[in-house]
Order: sequence, then structure tokens, then C-alpha cells
Amino acid sequence: MHGFDQLWIWDDPDVAGGLGWYRDVARGAKPAKFRIARSIAAETPPDADEEDLWREIDRLTPVFEDRRRALGGEGDAAAPAEGPNLLGLVRELAHRMLSHCNFCRWDCRVDRTQGAKRGTCKLDAGTRVSTFFHHLGEEIVYRGRLGSGTIFFTSCNMRCAFCQNGDISTDKDNGMAVDAGTLAAMAWILGREGCHNINWVGGDPTIHLHAIVDAVSILGEPDYRPAEAALAAALRVKADGHFDFPGVAAGDGPFNTPMLWNSNFIMSAETMKILRLLMDVWLPDFKFGPGRCALDLARTPWYWQTATENLLLLKEWGEDFTIRHLVMPNHVECCTFPVLDWIADNMPDAIVNIMGQFRPDTFTNPRSPLYRERYADVSRRPTVDEIHAAFAHGKERGVRFEAITFEKDIPRLGL
Repeated sequence: MHGFDQLWIWDDPDVAGGLGWYRDVARGAKPAKFRIARSIAAETPPDADEEDLWREIDRLTPVFEDRRRALGGEGDAAAPAEGPNLLGLVRELAHRMLSHCNFCRWDCRVDRTQGAKRGTCKLDAGTRVSTFFHHLGEEIVYRGRLGSGTIFFTSCNMRCAFCQNGDISTDKDNGMAVDAGTLAAMAWILGREGCHNINWVGGDPTIHLHAIVDAVSILGEPDYRPAEAALAAALRVKADGHFDFPGVAAGDGPFNTPMLWNSNFIMSAETMKILRLLMDVWLPDFKFGPGRCALDLARTPWYWQTATENLLLLKEWGEDFTIRHLVMPNHVECCTFPVLDWIADNMPDAIVNIMGQFRPDTFTNPRSPLYRERYADVSRRPTVDEIHAAFAHGKERGVRFEAITFEKDIPRLGL
């Protein structure tokens, strides 16, 4: 797929070994997970009780994994199941959850279908997208040659004071309201134009789980092509021009672009179960240490416990993922070192991007009228010494970060 499989990064055995499934889907050698889920027949009808739906998901998940492991190639995927199927049950469950919302660790339990009460994310059942485009700034394994197909949702379930996407994470009304058909059309456009993945991000995508599952379910339908009205609506917020690469990705045959979950990783256990059946690769953000920093800088309790529990699930399930860690000024010893230590102790084979690109933004920029003095310790960029200390600690602990972290030119660090 336009040289994706020939990228030099795949010569690194750690990267190639850790992202084998994703790479195969991206180059068309394996079916995306949502297509496998669509092929598995379910015995429980979608209108069953929620507990019965979860029992059926638990019963079928091993069937799903067995089928995935047995696949020899894209052509080996079974035909879409007639009647109730695993993908349809996942879609139904996401909507059931919306009525007592437990998508994330906040477990607000508000009925977002009614909208009378709002939880931490401030959202009702509606979904808004700020923009979507070929992202050429992601890690090379995601941006490849034609970009990562990034769809930015509004609002968030964390309150990071320094958020570099603060315009969309703090403003739930940013962007354009979208329905499932428009969202599916956005993904289809990106896949048709050659993006190597569909990158669900925000804000945070977790709070839009129902809409994303809806869109993925539509993409999983046989012979799906978006309606003209959905295409026209989607293109209103596309940030780049049209890319015409005939014969790639979704252009020929069933849509088969891999799904990427780009998240703060404070999802609930139930959301993790759903995403396991849909996401081909994961991009967790593991930012804060085990102390008070997540509470002080992001107003997020239970952060360390939730993020580490979800990361361990990825390891247990044998998922493809890379971890991002952002080095923050004055937080190397309290956040960076504990994060790298935990990774070294619990998942030493994980591929990590130690990111030195922090800049003060939103409430931490002293030049902004939004600036708040209580965030003074993160009101500057990290120093070269702080970033070098992060690299040195990662190297000392054997963290596998160099291939992904150093693949871009970082001249100011002398690298």
C-alpha cells in the first residue's frame, strides 16, 4: 500500500514484532477486526436484556480470537453472518451503556439519551467532530507515507491544564454535529484516499463510543459506499484537500482500513471489552505518575490505577500498541521516571515514544488571558536536561523507545 510495508521502521525487530497484526491489516494481508466481528453469528438477539448481551459477548470473544489467530490472509475472512452477529451486539451494547453512561472511569451513570443531566464530559447523545484529515505528524508507523486518517472529536473526560487541543477538548460545542452515516463517510474518505489507519482521537474518543461503534458497524456492511449527502456533510470539516490514489484501501472491495484507538486510556472495563473486538492497534497516552499530579494538573482521580489496569489488559490480550509518554517540565521525577519504571517492570516489550514536545498551552501559557498561576510549574517547555534525563532513565531501564522516539530529527537536543 504505497510503500507502507517497505518503511524502514519495519526493519526494527521490536517494532515489527509488536505491530504485526496492525501491519498486516494495513497492507491488506488480514481483515480488520470489525470485519471478523461482522462474520461471527450470535445466538442472542439485539433486543435481549443487557446482562444477556454481555454474556453473549463474553461467550463469543474467544470465538473471535480463535478465528483471528487462524486467519491466513485477507481472503480467509468468513462471509458476513446472516442475522444477529457480534458486531451488531457490540453496537447495541454501546447504546445501552449510553443510557447509564459508563464509557469511562468516571462512571457518571447519567442517561445521555435524555440529556437532562450531564456527566464529566458535558455531553448528551450527540457527537461533534472538529475536523478530519491525513495526519502527517504521528509516529512513522501510523503516518506512513500517506498519513494517519485522523478524526478529531470534541470534549474530553480529563481536564489537562496544558492541553494542546484545548480549543476542542474544553469546548463541547466546537466543530460540526455528525450522525453515524457522516462519521462513517469521514472514515471511508480517509481510507479511500490511502490513509494507513482510521485514528479516533479528540478531545478523547471514549465519550463518543456509541457514535464510533455505529460508524464502524456501517463500514462493516457488505458493499458499503457512503451516500452522497453523507459525503457532502463530511467534507464540510475536512482540513486538507482531496487525495486520489486509485486502488488503495477502501477503494476496491470491502473497507478494510485498520482502526486505531488514540486515547487518554481511562476507559471503563466494559468499554475495553467492546474496543477489543474493533481496534486493530492502540495508542495509549500514559502521562502522569502515581502521585497527585493527575489530580492537580488534570482534575482526574484514579488515573494511575485506571491507565495501568487498561494497559495490562492490552498485554494480557496480546494486542498491538505503542505507548506515548509526554515529558512535562518539573515532572520528570514524579511522573516520567515512575511511568518508565512501570513499563519496564510490567511490559518490557512495549514500544514507547518518549515525547519532548510539551509546550505550555490553554491554562498554562503565561502569555494567554486564560493563564492560571497555580500551573506555574508547567508554564514553560521542558529543558534539554529534563528530556535527556528521561531518555537516560528509559535506556537504563531497558525501555524500548529509541526507534519510535528518535525517528524524527530533534536538532535542539543534539541528537
